[in-house]
Amino acid sequence: MKKTKKILLSEKEMPTQWYNIVADMPNKPLPALHPGTKLPLKKEDLVPLFARELINQEFATEPYIEIPDEVQELYKIWRATPLVRAYALEKALDTPAKIYFKNEGTSPAGSHKPNTAIPQAYYNYKQGIKRMTTETGGGQWGTALSFACQHFGIDLKVFMVKVSYGQKPYRKLMMNTWGADVIPSPSTLTEAGRKILQEHPDSSGSLGIAISEAVEMAARDPYTNYSLGSVLNHVLLHQTIIGEEAILQMQKAEAEPDIIIGCFGGGSNFAGISFPFIREKLKKNKNTRIIAVEPQSCPKLTRGQFHYDFGDSVGLTPLLPMYTLGHDFQPADIHAGGLRYHGAGMIVSQLLKDRLIEAVAIPQLETFKAGILFAQTEGIIPAPESTHAIAQTIREALIAKEERKEKTILFNLSGHGMIDLFAYEQYLNGNLSDFQIPDIEINRSLKGLDKLM
Repeated sequence: MKKTKKILLSEKEMPTQWYNIVADMPNKPLPALHPGTKLPLKKEDLVPLFARELINQEFATEPYIEIPDEVQELYKIWRATPLVRAYALEKALDTPAKIYFKNEGTSPAGSHKPNTAIPQAYYNYKQGIKRMTTETGGGQWGTALSFACQHFGIDLKVFMVKVSYGQKPYRKLMMNTWGADVIPSPSTLTEAGRKILQEHPDSSGSLGIAISEAVEMAARDPYTNYSLGSVLNHVLLHQTIIGEEAILQMQKAEAEPDIIIGCFGGGSNFAGISFPFIREKLKKNKNTRIIAVEPQSCPKLTRGQFHYDFGDSVGLTPLLPMYTLGHDFQPADIHAGGLRYHGAGMIVSQLLKDRLIEAVAIPQLETFKAGILFAQTEGIIPAPESTHAIAQTIREALIAKEERKEKTILFNLSGHGMIDLFAYEQYLNGNLSDFQIPDIEINRSLKGLDKLM
Protein backbone atom coordinates (compact mmCIF):
# COMPACT_ATOMS: atom_id res chain seq x y z
CA MET A 1 0.00 0.00 0.00
CA LYS A 2 1.25 3.47 -0.86
CA LYS A 3 1.88 5.79 2.03
CA THR A 4 -0.27 8.85 2.57
CA LYS A 5 1.36 11.64 0.59
CA LYS A 6 1.58 15.24 1.84
CA ILE A 7 2.14 18.14 -0.53
CA LEU A 8 3.66 21.18 1.17
CA LEU A 9 4.48 24.76 0.19
CA SER A 10 7.65 26.60 1.11
CA GLU A 11 7.44 29.91 2.95
CA LYS A 12 8.27 31.74 -0.27
CA GLU A 13 5.35 30.07 -2.05
CA MET A 14 2.68 31.10 0.46
CA PRO A 15 0.00 33.38 -0.99
CA THR A 16 0.27 37.04 0.04
CA GLN A 17 -3.23 38.12 -1.08
CA TRP A 18 -6.79 37.18 -0.25
CA TYR A 19 -9.16 36.64 -3.17
CA ASN A 20 -12.41 38.60 -3.42
CA ILE A 21 -14.76 36.54 -5.61
CA VAL A 22 -17.28 39.40 -5.87
CA ALA A 23 -15.03 40.98 -8.51
CA ASP A 24 -15.53 38.00 -10.85
CA MET A 25 -19.12 36.97 -10.12
CA PRO A 26 -21.37 37.20 -13.21
CA ASN A 27 -24.22 38.32 -10.93
CA LYS A 28 -23.19 40.35 -7.91
CA PRO A 29 -24.97 39.70 -4.62
CA LEU A 30 -27.93 41.94 -3.87
CA PRO A 31 -27.08 44.63 -1.30
CA ALA A 32 -27.50 44.05 2.41
CA LEU A 33 -30.20 46.27 3.90
CA HIS A 34 -30.31 48.40 7.04
CA PRO A 35 -32.61 46.61 9.53
CA GLY A 36 -34.45 49.83 10.35
CA THR A 37 -34.73 51.79 7.09
CA LYS A 38 -34.62 48.78 4.73
CA LEU A 39 -32.33 50.87 2.51
CA PRO A 40 -29.04 49.50 1.12
CA LEU A 41 -26.47 49.25 3.86
CA LYS A 42 -23.75 51.91 3.94
CA LYS A 43 -20.27 51.65 5.38
CA GLU A 44 -21.08 54.07 8.18
CA ASP A 45 -23.94 51.81 9.31
CA LEU A 46 -21.39 49.22 10.42
CA VAL A 47 -19.01 51.57 12.24
CA PRO A 48 -20.54 50.83 15.70
CA LEU A 49 -19.68 47.15 15.30
CA PHE A 50 -16.65 46.55 13.10
CA ALA A 51 -13.14 47.86 12.55
CA ARG A 52 -12.96 50.34 9.67
CA GLU A 53 -10.66 48.22 7.51
CA LEU A 54 -12.98 45.21 7.87
CA ILE A 55 -15.88 47.40 6.74
CA ASN A 56 -13.86 48.43 3.67
CA GLN A 57 -13.24 44.76 2.91
CA GLU A 58 -16.94 43.97 3.36
CA PHE A 59 -17.75 46.41 0.54
CA ALA A 60 -14.64 45.70 -1.57
CA THR A 61 -14.94 45.17 -5.32
CA GLU A 62 -11.27 44.67 -6.27
CA PRO A 63 -10.24 41.03 -6.88
CA TYR A 64 -7.26 40.86 -4.54
CA ILE A 65 -6.46 42.36 -1.13
CA GLU A 66 -2.98 42.31 0.35
CA ILE A 67 -2.47 40.30 3.55
CA PRO A 68 -0.70 42.56 6.11
CA ASP A 69 2.84 41.52 6.99
CA GLU A 70 1.99 41.00 10.67
CA VAL A 71 -0.90 38.72 9.74
CA GLN A 72 1.35 36.76 7.37
CA GLU A 73 3.88 36.25 10.16
CA LEU A 74 1.20 34.82 12.45
CA TYR A 75 -0.13 32.63 9.65
CA LYS A 76 3.34 31.10 9.40
CA ILE A 77 2.85 29.50 12.83
CA TRP A 78 0.94 26.76 10.99
CA ARG A 79 0.53 27.77 7.36
CA ALA A 80 0.80 26.58 4.70
CA THR A 81 -1.38 23.66 5.77
CA PRO A 82 -0.72 20.24 4.17
CA LEU A 83 -2.56 18.95 1.15
CA VAL A 84 -2.81 15.18 1.63
CA ARG A 85 -3.48 12.33 -0.79
CA ALA A 86 -5.70 9.90 1.11
CA TYR A 87 -4.40 6.60 -0.28
CA ALA A 88 -5.65 4.55 2.66
CA LEU A 89 -9.19 5.86 2.34
CA GLU A 90 -9.09 5.21 -1.40
CA LYS A 91 -8.05 1.59 -0.74
CA ALA A 92 -10.76 1.06 1.87
CA LEU A 93 -13.37 2.27 -0.62
CA ASP A 94 -11.80 0.30 -3.51
CA THR A 95 -12.37 3.32 -5.70
CA PRO A 96 -10.58 4.56 -8.82
CA ALA A 97 -11.08 8.10 -7.48
CA LYS A 98 -8.08 10.04 -6.25
CA ILE A 99 -8.94 11.71 -2.93
CA TYR A 100 -7.10 14.75 -1.59
CA PHE A 101 -7.85 16.79 1.51
CA LYS A 102 -6.62 20.13 2.82
CA ASN A 103 -5.84 19.66 6.51
CA GLU A 104 -6.91 22.84 8.35
CA GLY A 105 -6.80 21.03 11.69
CA THR A 106 -3.10 21.89 12.13
CA SER A 107 -3.79 25.43 13.39
CA PRO A 108 -3.40 26.31 17.11
CA ALA A 109 -7.19 26.29 17.48
CA GLY A 110 -7.52 23.02 15.55
CA SER A 111 -9.56 24.41 12.65
CA HIS A 112 -9.63 26.88 9.75
CA LYS A 113 -11.08 29.65 11.92
CA PRO A 114 -7.81 31.46 12.79
CA ASN A 115 -7.52 32.40 9.10
CA THR A 116 -10.03 35.17 9.77
CA ALA A 117 -9.70 35.51 13.56
CA ILE A 118 -6.15 36.80 13.25
CA PRO A 119 -6.84 39.55 10.69
CA GLN A 120 -10.03 40.59 12.48
CA ALA A 121 -8.18 40.94 15.79
CA TYR A 122 -5.28 42.67 14.02
CA TYR A 123 -7.45 45.35 12.37
CA ASN A 124 -9.26 46.01 15.66
CA TYR A 125 -5.93 46.27 17.47
CA LYS A 126 -4.62 48.74 14.88
CA GLN A 127 -7.73 50.85 15.48
CA GLY A 128 -7.14 50.84 19.24
CA ILE A 129 -10.07 48.58 20.19
CA LYS A 130 -9.58 46.96 23.60
CA ARG A 131 -12.72 44.80 23.93
CA MET A 132 -14.59 42.51 21.54
CA THR A 133 -17.60 40.21 21.59
CA THR A 134 -18.51 37.24 19.45
CA GLU A 135 -20.60 34.07 19.31
CA THR A 136 -19.60 30.46 18.75
CA GLY A 137 -21.48 27.28 17.93
CA GLY A 138 -19.23 24.23 18.19
CA GLY A 139 -16.55 26.35 19.83
CA GLN A 140 -14.01 26.42 17.00
CA TRP A 141 -14.62 30.08 16.16
CA GLY A 142 -14.61 31.20 19.79
CA THR A 143 -11.38 29.28 20.33
CA ALA A 144 -9.74 30.87 17.29
CA LEU A 145 -10.73 34.43 18.22
CA SER A 146 -9.61 33.85 21.82
CA PHE A 147 -6.18 32.86 20.51
CA ALA A 148 -6.03 35.92 18.23
CA CYS A 149 -7.29 38.43 20.81
CA GLN A 150 -4.84 37.14 23.40
CA HIS A 151 -1.97 37.85 20.99
CA PHE A 152 -3.11 41.44 20.43
CA GLY A 153 -4.10 42.15 24.04
CA ILE A 154 -7.85 42.46 23.43
CA ASP A 155 -10.43 41.37 26.03
CA LEU A 156 -13.04 38.99 24.60
CA LYS A 157 -16.51 37.82 25.62
CA VAL A 158 -17.81 34.74 23.80
CA PHE A 159 -21.51 33.81 23.76
CA MET A 160 -21.43 30.04 23.24
CA VAL A 161 -24.57 28.20 22.12
CA LYS A 162 -25.87 26.56 25.29
CA VAL A 163 -26.11 23.01 23.94
CA SER A 164 -22.49 23.18 22.76
CA TYR A 165 -21.42 24.80 26.04
CA GLY A 166 -22.60 21.60 27.72
CA GLN A 167 -21.40 19.17 25.04
CA LYS A 168 -17.92 20.64 24.56
CA PRO A 169 -16.45 21.74 27.92
CA TYR A 170 -12.88 21.53 26.65
CA ARG A 171 -13.61 24.08 23.91
CA LYS A 172 -14.66 26.41 26.71
CA LEU A 173 -11.47 25.55 28.58
CA MET A 174 -9.35 26.40 25.52
CA MET A 175 -11.05 29.80 25.29
CA ASN A 176 -10.50 30.39 29.01
CA THR A 177 -6.84 29.41 28.62
CA TRP A 178 -6.44 32.18 26.04
CA GLY A 179 -8.14 34.65 28.39
CA ALA A 180 -11.71 34.79 27.04
CA ASP A 181 -14.87 34.96 29.14
CA VAL A 182 -17.33 32.33 27.87
CA ILE A 183 -21.08 32.72 28.47
CA PRO A 184 -23.73 30.09 27.66
CA SER A 185 -26.35 31.52 25.28
CA PRO A 186 -29.16 32.43 25.69
CA SER A 187 -28.08 34.30 28.81
CA THR A 188 -29.55 36.86 31.20
CA LEU A 189 -26.83 39.41 30.34
CA THR A 190 -28.67 40.85 27.33
CA GLU A 191 -32.20 41.88 26.42
CA ALA A 192 -32.07 39.43 23.50
CA GLY A 193 -31.14 36.54 25.79
CA ARG A 194 -33.73 37.44 28.42
CA LYS A 195 -36.43 37.65 25.74
CA ILE A 196 -35.60 34.20 24.40
CA LEU A 197 -35.52 32.68 27.90
CA GLN A 198 -38.85 34.26 28.76
CA GLU A 199 -40.45 32.73 25.66
CA HIS A 200 -38.47 29.45 25.76
CA PRO A 201 -37.05 28.80 29.27
CA ASP A 202 -35.48 25.52 28.18
CA SER A 203 -33.91 26.91 24.99
CA SER A 204 -30.73 25.08 24.00
CA GLY A 205 -29.67 28.11 22.00
CA SER A 206 -28.63 28.66 18.41
CA LEU A 207 -26.02 30.62 16.51
CA GLY A 208 -28.69 33.18 15.62
CA ILE A 209 -29.46 33.80 19.30
CA ALA A 210 -25.77 33.97 20.26
CA ILE A 211 -25.17 36.50 17.48
CA SER A 212 -28.01 38.66 18.80
CA GLU A 213 -26.44 38.69 22.27
CA ALA A 214 -22.92 39.46 21.06
CA VAL A 215 -24.12 42.23 18.71
CA GLU A 216 -26.26 43.81 21.44
CA MET A 217 -23.39 43.87 23.93
CA ALA A 218 -21.02 45.44 21.40
CA ALA A 219 -23.55 47.99 20.13
CA ARG A 220 -24.25 49.42 23.58
CA ASP A 221 -20.55 50.08 24.33
CA PRO A 222 -18.64 52.49 22.02
CA TYR A 223 -15.33 50.93 23.09
CA THR A 224 -16.34 47.38 22.18
CA ASN A 225 -16.43 45.88 18.68
CA TYR A 226 -18.11 42.74 17.40
CA SER A 227 -16.54 39.93 15.39
CA LEU A 228 -18.24 37.27 13.25
CA GLY A 229 -16.71 33.93 12.27
CA SER A 230 -18.66 33.23 9.09
CA VAL A 231 -21.34 34.51 6.66
CA LEU A 232 -20.07 38.06 5.97
CA ASN A 233 -18.01 38.92 2.89
CA HIS A 234 -14.84 39.97 4.72
CA VAL A 235 -14.84 36.74 6.73
CA LEU A 236 -15.06 34.56 3.62
CA LEU A 237 -12.39 36.73 1.99
CA HIS A 238 -9.84 35.86 4.67
CA GLN A 239 -10.54 32.15 4.33
CA THR A 240 -9.53 32.09 0.64
CA ILE A 241 -5.94 31.55 1.76
CA ILE A 242 -7.02 27.87 1.92
CA GLY A 243 -8.01 27.58 -1.73
CA GLU A 244 -5.13 29.70 -2.99
CA GLU A 245 -2.70 27.32 -1.28
CA ALA A 246 -4.62 24.31 -2.57
CA ILE A 247 -4.34 25.47 -6.18
CA LEU A 248 -0.55 25.68 -5.88
CA GLN A 249 -0.39 22.33 -4.09
CA MET A 250 -2.57 20.55 -6.64
CA GLN A 251 -0.24 21.85 -9.34
CA LYS A 252 2.70 20.36 -7.44
CA ALA A 253 0.82 17.06 -7.28
CA GLU A 254 0.20 17.30 -11.04
CA ALA A 255 -3.50 16.82 -10.37
CA GLU A 256 -6.63 18.83 -11.00
CA PRO A 257 -9.82 18.38 -8.98
CA ASP A 258 -13.01 17.32 -10.73
CA ILE A 259 -15.00 17.74 -7.51
CA ILE A 260 -14.44 20.11 -4.57
CA ILE A 261 -16.33 19.55 -1.32
CA GLY A 262 -16.72 21.53 1.90
CA CYS A 263 -19.09 21.28 4.85
CA PHE A 264 -21.46 24.22 5.23
CA GLY A 265 -22.73 26.21 8.19
CA GLY A 266 -22.51 29.89 7.29
CA GLY A 267 -19.94 29.41 4.54
CA SER A 268 -16.46 30.15 5.90
CA ASN A 269 -14.53 26.92 5.27
CA PHE A 270 -16.56 26.13 2.16
CA ALA A 271 -15.75 29.55 0.71
CA GLY A 272 -12.13 29.15 1.73
CA ILE A 273 -11.56 25.99 -0.27
CA SER A 274 -13.90 26.75 -3.17
CA PHE A 275 -13.77 30.44 -4.12
CA PRO A 276 -10.33 30.38 -5.79
CA PHE A 277 -11.39 27.29 -7.74
CA ILE A 278 -14.65 28.99 -8.76
CA ARG A 279 -12.47 31.77 -10.18
CA GLU A 280 -10.67 29.15 -12.28
CA LYS A 281 -14.02 27.70 -13.30
CA LEU A 282 -15.33 31.08 -14.42
CA LYS A 283 -12.22 32.27 -16.21
CA LYS A 284 -11.11 29.01 -17.79
CA ASN A 285 -14.53 27.41 -18.45
CA LYS A 286 -13.74 24.38 -16.31
CA ASN A 287 -16.45 21.84 -15.42
CA THR A 288 -15.44 21.47 -11.79
CA ARG A 289 -18.30 20.42 -9.53
CA ILE A 290 -18.30 22.34 -6.25
CA ILE A 291 -20.48 20.91 -3.48
CA ALA A 292 -21.57 22.45 -0.18
CA VAL A 293 -22.62 19.84 2.39
CA GLU A 294 -25.01 20.78 5.18
CA PRO A 295 -26.68 18.74 7.94
CA GLN A 296 -30.05 17.22 7.15
CA SER A 297 -31.34 18.84 10.34
CA CYS A 298 -30.47 22.39 9.22
CA PRO A 299 -31.03 22.38 5.44
CA LYS A 300 -31.09 26.06 4.42
CA LEU A 301 -29.40 25.47 1.06
CA THR A 302 -31.44 22.44 0.05
CA ARG A 303 -34.85 23.25 1.59
CA GLY A 304 -34.65 26.92 2.51
CA GLN A 305 -35.85 29.97 0.62
CA PHE A 306 -33.84 32.73 -1.06
CA HIS A 307 -35.04 35.84 0.72
CA TYR A 308 -33.89 38.81 2.74
CA ASP A 309 -33.53 37.74 6.36
CA PHE A 310 -31.75 38.72 9.54
CA GLY A 311 -28.44 37.10 10.34
CA ASP A 312 -29.49 36.79 13.99
CA SER A 313 -32.61 35.61 15.80
CA VAL A 314 -33.80 38.91 17.29
CA GLY A 315 -33.31 41.19 14.29
CA LEU A 316 -30.32 43.36 15.24
CA THR A 317 -28.18 42.59 12.18
CA PRO A 318 -28.56 43.85 8.60
CA LEU A 319 -31.01 42.06 6.35
CA LEU A 320 -29.05 39.77 4.05
CA PRO A 321 -30.17 38.27 0.71
CA MET A 322 -29.62 34.60 1.43
CA TYR A 323 -30.95 31.09 1.49
CA THR A 324 -32.58 30.80 4.87
CA LEU A 325 -34.86 28.69 7.03
CA GLY A 326 -36.04 31.84 8.78
CA HIS A 327 -34.25 33.58 11.64
CA ASP A 328 -36.70 32.00 14.11
CA PHE A 329 -35.70 28.48 13.05
CA GLN A 330 -34.46 26.36 15.97
CA PRO A 331 -32.15 23.58 14.70
CA ALA A 332 -31.94 20.18 16.34
CA ASP A 333 -29.18 19.61 18.90
CA ILE A 334 -26.76 17.83 16.59
CA HIS A 335 -23.07 17.60 17.51
CA ALA A 336 -21.91 19.55 14.43
CA GLY A 337 -22.56 22.77 16.34
CA GLY A 338 -20.79 24.96 13.80
CA LEU A 339 -23.34 23.98 11.14
CA ARG A 340 -26.45 24.81 13.19
CA TYR A 341 -27.15 28.16 11.51
CA HIS A 342 -30.39 29.21 9.86
CA GLY A 343 -28.92 31.08 6.87
CA ALA A 344 -26.14 31.16 4.30
CA GLY A 345 -23.78 34.00 3.41
CA MET A 346 -24.96 36.31 0.63
CA ILE A 347 -22.07 35.44 -1.72
CA VAL A 348 -22.60 31.68 -1.41
CA SER A 349 -26.35 32.15 -1.75
CA GLN A 350 -25.91 34.01 -5.04
CA LEU A 351 -23.50 31.38 -6.33
CA LEU A 352 -26.05 28.66 -5.54
CA LYS A 353 -28.84 30.70 -7.13
CA ASP A 354 -26.71 30.95 -10.27
CA ARG A 355 -25.99 27.19 -10.15
CA LEU A 356 -22.24 27.70 -9.95
CA ILE A 357 -22.22 25.43 -6.90
CA GLU A 358 -24.32 22.48 -5.67
CA ALA A 359 -25.73 21.68 -2.25
CA VAL A 360 -26.58 18.42 -0.49
CA ALA A 361 -27.86 17.59 3.00
CA ILE A 362 -26.60 14.50 4.86
CA PRO A 363 -28.03 12.85 8.01
CA GLN A 364 -26.01 12.82 11.22
CA LEU A 365 -25.42 9.08 11.50
CA GLU A 366 -23.95 8.86 8.00
CA THR A 367 -21.52 11.65 8.82
CA PHE A 368 -20.22 9.95 11.96
CA LYS A 369 -19.87 6.65 10.11
CA ALA A 370 -17.76 8.51 7.56
CA GLY A 371 -15.73 10.16 10.31
CA ILE A 372 -14.95 6.79 11.90
CA LEU A 373 -13.80 5.35 8.56
CA PHE A 374 -11.60 8.38 7.95
CA ALA A 375 -10.05 8.07 11.40
CA GLN A 376 -9.39 4.37 10.89
CA THR A 377 -7.79 4.86 7.47
CA GLU A 378 -6.08 8.27 7.59
CA GLY A 379 -5.41 8.43 11.33
CA ILE A 380 -7.13 11.77 11.94
CA ILE A 381 -10.29 12.04 14.04
CA PRO A 382 -12.24 14.76 12.20
CA ALA A 383 -14.48 17.41 13.71
CA PRO A 384 -18.20 16.56 13.45
CA GLU A 385 -18.56 19.46 11.00
CA SER A 386 -15.83 18.06 8.75
CA THR A 387 -17.43 14.60 8.69
CA HIS A 388 -20.12 16.06 6.43
CA ALA A 389 -17.51 16.79 3.75
CA ILE A 390 -16.00 13.33 4.26
CA ALA A 391 -19.42 11.67 3.91
CA GLN A 392 -20.04 13.38 0.57
CA THR A 393 -16.52 12.53 -0.57
CA ILE A 394 -17.26 8.86 0.15
CA ARG A 395 -20.51 9.09 -1.79
CA GLU A 396 -18.69 10.55 -4.81
CA ALA A 397 -15.86 8.00 -4.57
CA LEU A 398 -18.36 5.14 -4.56
CA ILE A 399 -20.15 6.61 -7.58
CA ALA A 400 -16.78 6.71 -9.35
CA LYS A 401 -16.38 3.03 -8.46
CA GLU A 402 -19.80 2.14 -9.88
CA GLU A 403 -19.12 4.13 -13.05
CA ARG A 404 -15.53 2.85 -13.27
CA LYS A 405 -14.33 6.39 -13.81
CA GLU A 406 -11.22 8.05 -12.50
CA LYS A 407 -12.12 11.25 -10.68
CA THR A 408 -10.06 13.58 -8.54
CA ILE A 409 -11.82 14.76 -5.39
CA LEU A 410 -10.61 17.53 -3.09
CA PHE A 411 -12.30 18.23 0.24
CA ASN A 412 -11.57 20.58 3.09
CA LEU A 413 -10.90 18.97 6.45
CA SER A 414 -11.99 22.07 8.34
CA GLY A 415 -10.78 20.84 11.73
CA HIS A 416 -9.84 17.90 13.92
CA GLY A 417 -12.21 16.34 16.45
CA MET A 418 -9.94 15.79 19.44
CA ILE A 419 -12.09 18.17 21.50
CA ASP A 420 -15.24 16.49 20.18
CA LEU A 421 -14.67 12.98 21.49
CA PHE A 422 -17.88 13.12 23.52
CA ALA A 423 -19.76 13.21 20.22
CA TYR A 424 -17.95 10.09 19.05
CA GLU A 425 -18.68 8.40 22.38
CA GLN A 426 -22.37 9.15 21.88
CA TYR A 427 -22.24 7.74 18.37
CA LEU A 428 -20.35 4.58 19.31
CA ASN A 429 -22.77 3.96 22.19
CA GLY A 430 -25.75 4.24 19.85
CA ASN A 431 -27.10 7.39 21.48
CA LEU A 432 -27.29 9.59 18.37
CA SER A 433 -30.09 9.74 15.83
CA ASP A 434 -30.99 11.45 12.58
CA PHE A 435 -33.22 14.52 12.47
CA GLN A 436 -35.50 14.95 9.46
CA ILE A 437 -37.25 18.33 9.67
CA PRO A 438 -40.94 18.14 8.66
CA ASP A 439 -42.02 20.47 5.85
CA ILE A 440 -44.63 22.01 8.14
CA GLU A 441 -41.93 23.13 10.57
CA ILE A 442 -39.82 24.73 7.84
CA ASN A 443 -42.88 26.40 6.31
CA ARG A 444 -43.85 27.79 9.71
CA SER A 445 -40.40 29.28 10.16
CA LEU A 446 -40.36 30.74 6.63
CA LYS A 447 -43.85 32.19 6.93
CA GLY A 448 -42.71 35.43 8.54
CA LEU A 449 -40.13 36.38 5.92
CA ASP A 450 -42.52 38.36 3.72
CA LYS A 451 -43.31 40.63 6.68
CA LEU A 452 -39.68 41.75 6.85
CA MET A 453 -39.81 43.73 3.61
